[in-house]
Amino acid sequence: MTKSVYIASSERLVSKSSIALGVIDLFARQVRSVGVFRPLVHSLEADAVTQALLSPKGVNQSLESAVGVTYAEYAADPDEAIDTIVAKYSALSESRDAVVIVGSDYDDFESALELDHNAVIAANLNSPVIFVARAKDRSAEQVQRMTESAVDAFESRHNTVIALIATHADEGHEEEVASALHKVRDAVVAVLPDSPVLRAPSVGAQFAAVGATQWLGQSEFLAHESLHTIVGGMTLPNLLPYLKRESTVIMPADRLDLLPGLVMAHRSPHYGPLSAMVLTGGFEIPESVSKLFTDSTIDLPIAVTKGDTFSTAVKLQGVRGTSTSSPRKIEVSRALFSQHVDEAALLQKIDLTTTEIRTPTMFEYQIMQQARANKQRIVLPEASDDRILEAADVVLQRSVAELILLGDLPRISQRASELGLNLSDATVVNPEDPELLEQFAQEYAKLRAHKGISVDQARERMRDHSYFATMMVHLDMADGMVSGAINTTAATIRPSLEFIKTKPEVSVVSGSFLMCMSNRVLVYADCAVNPDPTPEQLADIAISSAATAENFGIEPRVAMLSYSTGDSGSGADVDKVREATRLVRERAPHIKVEGPIQFDAAVDEVVAAKKMPGSEVAGRATVFIFPDLNTGNNTYKAVQRTSGAVAIGPVLQGLRKPVNDLSRGALVDDIVSTITITAIQAQAN
Repeated sequence: MTKSVYIASSERLVSKSSIALGVIDLFARQVRSVGVFRPLVHSLEADAVTQALLSPKGVNQSLESAVGVTYAEYAADPDEAIDTIVAKYSALSESRDAVVIVGSDYDDFESALELDHNAVIAANLNSPVIFVARAKDRSAEQVQRMTESAVDAFESRHNTVIALIATHADEGHEEEVASALHKVRDAVVAVLPDSPVLRAPSVGAQFAAVGATQWLGQSEFLAHESLHTIVGGMTLPNLLPYLKRESTVIMPADRLDLLPGLVMAHRSPHYGPLSAMVLTGGFEIPESVSKLFTDSTIDLPIAVTKGDTFSTAVKLQGVRGTSTSSPRKIEVSRALFSQHVDEAALLQKIDLTTTEIRTPTMFEYQIMQQARANKQRIVLPEASDDRILEAADVVLQRSVAELILLGDLPRISQRASELGLNLSDATVVNPEDPELLEQFAQEYAKLRAHKGISVDQARERMRDHSYFATMMVHLDMADGMVSGAINTTAATIRPSLEFIKTKPEVSVVSGSFLMCMSNRVLVYADCAVNPDPTPEQLADIAISSAATAENFGIEPRVAMLSYSTGDSGSGADVDKVREATRLVRERAPHIKVEGPIQFDAAVDEVVAAKKMPGSEVAGRATVFIFPDLNTGNNTYKAVQRTSGAVAIGPVLQGLRKPVNDLSRGALVDDIVSTITITAIQAQAN
């Protein structure tokens, strides 16, 4: 039977859609198919909220199946509208394991009446209710009274309220609000702190609200959020201390003397980035100033309006954004939900049965959640590459890791500004810092003294960003490193082999891929490092790969692959795998391992029943150990191409601390995934 939950509020601007996104993600980690349904909408055409709710990878449905009736249809004939809503919901639920139902937006009816409409709809859909209240600028008692009134309304219609969530709580009042909500009902209680990002309007919406015409800047930056509004009426030295990142600065158009300084502030790591500037008063831009700025590269959107400064500021203060109207807001919504909602308790209330199947979407959500639970510091030595900066922006939005970028702070800030990225939460370390260079050189010379490395040689070696970043990991200034977008695999791994070294029980570094198949996640190794491992090395690879599987929630059942299964074949290659299997059983008797075994016997239960009956691994393998690099590398690529599997990696195994390599052609999504899995490896260490 399809499980569902109805997310409701009793007013506008509560970020209800943000909570819906969090629940969608939660469901997507548990079941194969998740549906979204909005019973009451303004229009049956797509709007920003519906598009956002249909965007997660775990949701694959048409707009038509996601909406019920319009406000106008409900007002004209409520009974017929209810029948239509129930019919559409029933049709959707037939093809979904779980459905997230999102209540109305409180725009067209009187508030108390609309609350009752939601209660009636929830009852007809037989869905438990999550009630969402806005806590900003309210006392805990006010939130409690408002929530009690709404819960009474739902329960009077025979609904069950299973969770009470307060959003936009003022800083320092979260515990007080939570305590008040616990007095309302025996339900799951969560309080999410206020997020300026979620309520922020876009720059484009601000310009439209004041009738402003864009003069300079990149048009695509109009989609960026504006978190603050500041009136610039002072001289530049007095104005700078009042600037806040991602602000829209309003100033009279006859104060153009401020423009150069504000453009510089936008690109400054100390004050920027800004979101936009609005020039008020309708004054004509002098030709001399126009030439100066149009001949320059200005990415910051600058617009001109005829309104005066005061009225423009008032209008901009009143502009509010939708909490799921941009990719950034979606990521912030997900992070806030996962950090502040007791997901296990909520699932228990909903009584959602978890499937044993694990899709790529489930895996993606799971590793993000796992990384967020204990954020690690990951250093990125290739901050001169735009892909690294773009991936860093995504990682920071998702709140899955703390990032350290190697490079020159002003250059990184300027490039981030040009790309429309906000990297202000990243730490930037200058690899030319003489104090750090000397500290690292002394340490490297000490570690490599047995190789005759002098301090002068060590100083030169530490100017290599890969060595510098690896030394940060070695000295616990970072928990892990990701490199390879610019550097070769050898350049990424070599420093680790020199002074991070392998774990005590491991003799070899190997590379595995997390293979996200259509219904499960597997580990393939070694597909990246060792051309022809010995039996001892192959055993090490198997043990390391089993540990990798466990780190990512995969039960390790290890298949030691060969062209022969069991005792059916002979020869040096088969004997190598047979000996490696014996060593695994001897050194790690807790690991379920089988070998030598052919690939088909490892993955197909029918074949396994014939070739290796009674095996705990055959037909159910989750970790595949290839006998050599040629076989492993070709197989993972072939499986990826023929089955549509998503390969994440390589994940380097066996090191004391995690270092991971990127393909030189890595896409931004690949880099984000690698940073996330590196953070999880760091947690395991």
